[in-house]
Amino acid sequence: MGTLALDNENGSSDVYLSLGLKTSGKGVVKTPRVLSPLSSILERSVQRNEMLLETTNIKEVITIFHGLRAPPLSIRQYIDRICKYSGCSPSCFVVGQIYVDRYLKCTEVHLTSFNVHRLLITSVMLAAKFMDDAFFNNAYYAKVGGVSTAELNRLEMKFLFTIDFRLQVNLETFTKYCSQLEKEAAGVQIERSIQACGIKENWSKSKKEDSTYARTVAR
Repeated sequence: MGTLALDNENGSSDVYLSLGLKTSGKGVVKTPRVLSPLSSILERSVQRNEMLLETTNIKEVITIFHGLRAPPLSIRQYIDRICKYSGCSPSCFVVGQIYVDRYLKCTEVHLTSFNVHRLLITSVMLAAKFMDDAFFNNAYYAKVGGVSTAELNRLEMKFLFTIDFRLQVNLETFTKYCSQLEKEAAGVQIERSIQACGIKENWSKSKKEDSTYARTVAR
């Protein structure tokens, strides 16, 4: 197995804890925090690529990872589903992202809503097989991903040959991706805080206006 040693002493341990890749001994995190920034990065990439394809003469490269239509599940919903039913370690989602990037660099494919789901289930499945001590067979992952076993088998082979079976991920690369995800997580949290403050501010302003109106009527 290609298990990564996350108990290093170079300061990255806090990053792993922050993303939910390892526990602090105070309880098991049900939903790893890494899922949120990962889905945010992928969603932004999809939006950017689809805008690029719509506004330029770049022709989209169609592969076996492309569906006839975009799945009804959002990227975040799909990642949550994989996490819930696959039982893979949280680190597999980081490694899966690395695999997807390797695949994209080996091709002229753009990540879009038509291919991101199949790339995700394939890459996370491969990460689980390579990283985890225990994992399910392809038939099970196919049910989780919403594709047939035969299709997932084809996706797996295509993915592996495209990246030249380069499944090994060194600690430096893994840590770099984790740092990017942590920065994304911080940005998402700030954005949510701003939105929450905006709602509270508008609510407070509305309360003041209602109060002023009430005093006016009372006069």
